[in-house]
Amino acid sequence: MGDNQQRVYPVLQMEANKTKTSSAPGKADVLPIQRPIPPPAVMCTKRNMCCKCFCWALSLLVTALIALAVAVAVIYFVFRPKLPQYEVDSLRVSNLGINLDLSLSAEFKVEITARNPNKRIGIYYEKGGHIGVWYTKTKLCEGPIPRFYQGHRNVTKLNVALTGRAQYGNTVLSALQQQQQTGRVPLNLKVDAPVAVKLGKLKLKKIRILGNCKLVVDSLSTNNKINIKASDCSFRLKL
Repeated sequence: MGDNQQRVYPVLQMEANKTKTSSAPGKADVLPIQRPIPPPAVMCTKRNMCCKCFCWALSLLVTALIALAVAVAVIYFVFRPKLPQYEVDSLRVSNLGINLDLSLSAEFKVEITARNPNKRIGIYYEKGGHIGVWYTKTKLCEGPIPRFYQGHRNVTKLNVALTGRAQYGNTVLSALQQQQQTGRVPLNLKVDAPVAVKLGKLKLKKIRILGNCKLVVDSLSTNNKINIKASDCSFRLKL
C-alpha cells in the first residue's frame, strides 16, 4: 500500500504544479505570432512567363514590319512599279432596242488600248475580268476581258463584245434619244480586271485593277461610227 501511494503521489504533485503555473495571477497566455503567408512562387513564375511571351511576340511583330518595309522599299526602288494605262479607242453599237418584255437590249463593241509602262514588271490578266458600259445609274451591257500576259513595255489592243439587258427600257431609251439630240451622250465605262504581277521570275499575289472612264459620244446610232468627243479615265489598285 505504501508503494502504491508513492507511485501515485508524484503524478498528482506534477498535475498540481501545472495547475498552479497556468493559474498564476498577472501572467497572460503567450500566443504564437502569425506571420503573413507569402504568395506562391508559381504565380510569379506564370506572370513572368506571360511577360516574356508578350515581349517576344511584340519583338517578332516589330521585326516583321521592319522587314516588310525594307522589302517594299527595295522593290519600289529596283522595279519602279507603275500602273498600266488604258485608252478607249472606239465604240460601236450593234443593237439598241426594246424587247417584248419592255426591257432594253444593248450590244456594244469596244476597242481598248492597254499599255504596260514598266521596264521590269509583267502583268498577267487573269480570269474573271469584265468591262461594263453604264448610262447614269443603269448598266447597259457588259463583257469579259480575255486572259493574256502583257510583257515589259508592251502595248496590247483589246476588242471586247458587250451585251446586256436593262429594265424600264422605254424610259432609258427615251433619255438616251434626248441626249443624242444634243450631240453629247454621257457614258461610263467601268473596268474590273484581276491581275497578277510578275517580278523577274516571281509571280505575286493576285490584285485587282479598277477603272472608270467617263466618255462623251455624239450618238448611239447602230452600225455607225461613233465619235468619242471626250474621255477621262482613272484607275486604282485594290488588294
